[in-house]
Amino acid sequence: MGSLTSTHPRLPRAQRKAAILTAATRLFAAKGFSGTKTREIAELAGISEALLFKHFPTKKDLFAAILAQYSPVPRLLTEVQALAHEKNDEQLFRYIATTIVSKVPDTQLMRLILFSALEEPELSDLFFHQHVSRFYKVFSQYIARRIKDGALASCDPLLAARAFMGMLINHRLLSDIFHLPVPHSPEMIAETIVRIFLHGMRVTAPNSASTASGITRLGASESYSSKASPSRHHSPRRKRQRS
Repeated sequence: MGSLTSTHPRLPRAQRKAAILTAATRLFAAKGFSGTKTREIAELAGISEALLFKHFPTKKDLFAAILAQYSPVPRLLTEVQALAHEKNDEQLFRYIATTIVSKVPDTQLMRLILFSALEEPELSDLFFHQHVSRFYKVFSQYIARRIKDGALASCDPLLAARAFMGMLINHRLLSDIFHLPVPHSPEMIAETIVRIFLHGMRVTAPNSASTASGITRLGASESYSSKASPSRHHSPRRKRQRS
């Protein structure tokens, strides 16, 4: 097979770099890092191997460039930080949920990240330390402030942030990687996950206490009422003595 560089015109540097990143992402996602040869990336990008190494001397350099180009975290962080000032929990959580459920990150990037964790842990560490950790820091700080405001129930903010994102990422894994989708629109899926996370699954009494933002404190009325009034199971009536 002849080199593709002989049949393609020389691209400007920026377009060459974009072609390399597109080719590398596609091949890494399909075949993994170990199964992808630099020659294949070069051929798919329409350049020589020498030119590929000139742009990206190491696999780590190439992976870092792919993350910088395709990672959804920077944009997600910008929006979350803007919404955080409004202190509207429903809006902020719904934005995150809708973004993740609506194929962000896309399936190729998800597969690439999974391959990196299995084959090149150093590369997956790069993603989680430079991107994911930053997001969780900002998101958990928001949750901590809302707990302090009395809007959210007291708990470990980072654990809460991970629990919410875990619902979303698990949905994407089941739907896109393991091909077990649910027959609902992305909007309905996102809305359901947000409602379950913020309000829970239990059906509460109409007069149960709730927080300022409408988040029900589940079980509070039951526990306090049971302590305040004696239980009929533990205080049997005395039999009336006959005179």
